[in-house]
Amino acid sequence: MTETACHKYRLGIIGNCSYLAYIDDRAAVRWMCMPRFDSSFLFGSLLDPDKGGEFSVVPVASYDTHQYYISNTNILCTDFKNSDEGFRVIDFAPRYYQYDRYFRPQMFVRKIEPLRGQPRIAVHCQPVGEYGKIRPEIVLGSSHIRYLNLEGHVRLTTDIPLQYVAESKPFVLNGPKYMVFSFGPPLEAPLVSTAETFLEKTRSYWLNWIKTTTIAPIFQEWIIRSALVLKLHQFEDTGAIIAAGTTSLPEFPDSGRTWDYRYCWLRDTYYTLNAFNNVGHFEELERFFHYVQNLILDDSTQIRPMYSVTGDPVPSERHADLKGYRGNGPVRIGNDATVQKQHDVYGQVLISLLPLYIDRRLEFMNTRQTLHLVRHLLHRIETVFDEPDSGIWEFRGRFQQHCHTFLFHWAGSQSALKIGQWLRDSALCEKAAALIQRSAARIEACYDSVRQAYTQAIGVPHLDASALQLINLNYLDPESDRAKNHLAALETELRTTEGQFHRYTHSDDFGAPQASFLATAFWYIEALACVGRITEAIGTLERLLNTANSLGLFSEDACPDGSQWGNFPQTYSHVGLMNAVFRIARKLDRPMFL
Repeated sequence: MTETACHKYRLGIIGNCSYLAYIDDRAAVRWMCMPRFDSSFLFGSLLDPDKGGEFSVVPVASYDTHQYYISNTNILCTDFKNSDEGFRVIDFAPRYYQYDRYFRPQMFVRKIEPLRGQPRIAVHCQPVGEYGKIRPEIVLGSSHIRYLNLEGHVRLTTDIPLQYVAESKPFVLNGPKYMVFSFGPPLEAPLVSTAETFLEKTRSYWLNWIKTTTIAPIFQEWIIRSALVLKLHQFEDTGAIIAAGTTSLPEFPDSGRTWDYRYCWLRDTYYTLNAFNNVGHFEELERFFHYVQNLILDDSTQIRPMYSVTGDPVPSERHADLKGYRGNGPVRIGNDATVQKQHDVYGQVLISLLPLYIDRRLEFMNTRQTLHLVRHLLHRIETVFDEPDSGIWEFRGRFQQHCHTFLFHWAGSQSALKIGQWLRDSALCEKAAALIQRSAARIEACYDSVRQAYTQAIGVPHLDASALQLINLNYLDPESDRAKNHLAALETELRTTEGQFHRYTHSDDFGAPQASFLATAFWYIEALACVGRITEAIGTLERLLNTANSLGLFSEDACPDGSQWGNFPQTYSHVGLMNAVFRIARKLDRPMFL
């Protein structure tokens, strides 16, 4: 690896379930895609400082900065201070309930307020289109700047003198200033009062959302931030939940492992919805059900591993002519894993839907009218049962009969059996029971009696962190010697001294991995809690918290020194944290707080 210093993403995110913006600790917007998570960026200097455009607030003098969220919200503040002067940048995306719906416009609001002295600043606003290929024509209006020739109607409305913005000219910040950057319908209302209303109502929305969250009295600050992060990654218009809002942030330097994660992986969504259920938020599950219902109706045979936020196929990979994060390429748009066969997806979706059928708190749908979805998913498990697949880690050059896939055939069939019993459908119960037995037999075919562990796939010697889920999903009795021996074997080969946990250590299509996948470390903590090693689970979790950045945001991957790599923030990682803490709390018999 070429980088030696501990690397952290010095970024915060804001959003409103329509778009995401990434802002660094100098108040520069480093990444923002509109009108969808997977649209071309309007600001993308994260991947190319020259072609990525710019939206920044730059002081004339030198300042120290401090970035933080307003407590229990997704409103981000960046304070600039020196011995004489200071100012604050407040960034947020409006979101609140009005007129029987959530108001979540494609608007990015920035408030700049002086704290002391007379700071001089310059504002740069230079959006781009088509991944940096288009530089817009700029037209000044009476109180706004229009950026023409982009993918939509783009406008900056501000009370800063327009010439100062157009020319990036410094000026004295002698009072609060406001900027509303819009895609589509612009702001057609008084700027200052409207921006302040947006700010107060958005703050109230997030505070009230958190107040309805059920959490244990341990690691509360981390759970709150993780829940807020997860909420931002649901595209509310359709219900889809994306893995991350970025593309091509490398898994580790010079790895070539640069993937576009701005799509909905059905596998990730199971874990995400489980986390939402654990904290008592069900609206997200209901929206996702409608999204999945449309997918199943559209793809009546094979369900793809991932979809766009609108349920369309993810585009094939292409390489954008961009430098990449810190020079790490290629920059990929689209993801070829969309055409892979990942047969665990059917079980994942079944488990995701289980609460909708058996939880009496959820009465939004007619379960009998939608039972065909369960039958269809179970039929797909039966159809693909003996087919090798690419597996959870999306191997591009090998097909195996993966233990993890059979585990989710087993778990999905267990869910179908529970639904069948609940609705007294004997035919569904019979088919599910048969598939449970078949799946268990295949899982046992992965057992290595010498190492007393389950391997990655039938006939394959490699150990794999995904086999931790044999314990976490109760395929193995956590109190049994087999579960404890299996965990010990995985620890010996895959655990690092820092408490991180490799997915696997053998070479794959791109060589041997060097960074560890954070989600698997949280799975490991769950497994420790399951087998009763609570003190170790808590200690490992406390060490893993060092892999977050200063705002409590986790990346996809981590290196032994705590460096962050991979796409960011990664929902898989935040979900892992939430589910691990929930598991520990249950073992400690700690009551959940509302």
